[in-house]
Amino acid sequence: MPTHLVFVYNADSGLFNTITDIAHKVISPGTYSCQLCSLTHSYFSVKKDWTGFLEGLDADLEFLHRDELNEKYAVADITLPVILIKRDRHLATWISTGQINACPTIEDLKTLIRDRLQQTV
Repeated sequence: MPTHLVFVYNADSGLFNTITDIAHKVISPGTYSCQLCSLTHSYFSVKKDWTGFLEGLDADLEFLHRDELNEKYAVADITLPVILIKRDRHLATWISTGQINACPTIEDLKTLIRDRLQQTV
């Protein structure tokens, strides 16, 4: 059974929230609260380098916004962004907010994910 990872952004879904996030990234990128978004997305779309990396992973991947995590899994009391691992019906932190925030570049995040996948059995 492949590893199932749930990437959770520290942002809400929906058009208005997306527009607000874009504006925040442009006007005040240093105070933007989602390092996962900052690393993996340009202002308007997912970075191609990130998409290619994800396609090469040997794992099932799920991507959720903060509100979607609560709706789908009834999880609201968690620090975001985070990458969770799903085993059976249980979610556990796989890569923490602190670990994501410590990645200054997308290459650092990709290395962290690759290294963790090698450790995950």
